[in-house]
Amino acid sequence: MPRHAVPIVLSESERFHLKNWLSQPKTQSRYAERARIILWAAEGLSNAKIAERLDTRQARVSKWRTRFDQERLAGLADDFRPGKAPVYDERSRQRLLAQLDQRPPAGFSTWTGPLLATALGAVSVHQVWRELRALGISLARRRSWCLSTDPEFAQKAADIIGLYLDPPDHAVILAVDEKPCIQALEREQGWLRLPNGRALTGRSHEYTRHGTTTLFAALNIATGEVQAGHYKRRRRREFLDFMNELVQAHPDQQLHVVLDNLNTHKPKNDRWLAQHPKVHFHYTPTHASWLNQVEVWFSILTRQTLRGASLKSVRQLRDAIDAFIKAYNQSAAPFEWTKVSVRAKRLEDKYSNLCK
Repeated sequence: MPRHAVPIVLSESERFHLKNWLSQPKTQSRYAERARIILWAAEGLSNAKIAERLDTRQARVSKWRTRFDQERLAGLADDFRPGKAPVYDERSRQRLLAQLDQRPPAGFSTWTGPLLATALGAVSVHQVWRELRALGISLARRRSWCLSTDPEFAQKAADIIGLYLDPPDHAVILAVDEKPCIQALEREQGWLRLPNGRALTGRSHEYTRHGTTTLFAALNIATGEVQAGHYKRRRRREFLDFMNELVQAHPDQQLHVVLDNLNTHKPKNDRWLAQHPKVHFHYTPTHASWLNQVEVWFSILTRQTLRGASLKSVRQLRDAIDAFIKAYNQSAAPFEWTKVSVRAKRLEDKYSNLCK
């Protein structure tokens, strides 16, 4: 053995652990190699001989032989390698959030990934997208909604929700509204076969207008049934005519009617309402007509009858609506109102306010 080779003497425990590394099938190859180096060194083999057996450099054998002599089994473990220092850290994320709260450059209405990277300086556009994905921020997606600014929002919402959840005894709750300017559109439609073999229904982009109608509808909250009327216009006169029909359909009953804030519903001096003491109007908060359940039924009507229909006259349009109402009432059921707590929301002017 060369004079510079460190002699290795193993204890029974160290020999057992090294042989156990070699016998374990899941032992990583680098640890198995180090175990062989030490075991062969303990047998008196030189560094050159061990390197020849392992087909590696003598310096590699000498390194692990020396480390084992100094640190024993712990010296065969890998050194801690911290790696490259991270380029981006929490400060980079905070800078990005702060930049989102600033107005975009002149000429742009919204931030984009490249604009943010340019504004931040030493941050790549790829890192900007990674941070935005991690934060769940979409720069392109937009949503629109109507926010109620009614100072009496809570009181009005509670009044209507109370009617839905706990209606007065021996009273009829009706949700009333209008769907104006429903167009009778005639267009070519049918089935299309796509190149991939799939078939779907389609319609022509061009159409012919045949006039419009205005639909007044009243949804009975308790039964889910709908009573409707067709009119040419949406004025106070048409509204009162429809209300007279509702009163005649429910004689000698208290009527609680949910309405929105259209001026035809709430004049300054409502003489009709004074003449009908059994009728009580409940107005939704401003910009909160979604509290009126008849809006849900209007969406059902639109999806199942109006959307995609080809109609050659207003009469045909009205007949289609009447046919749908007749079929709907045969299996009508009340909507289940599950929103017990309703609160007005407001838009935040900065993203950082959402993180508080």
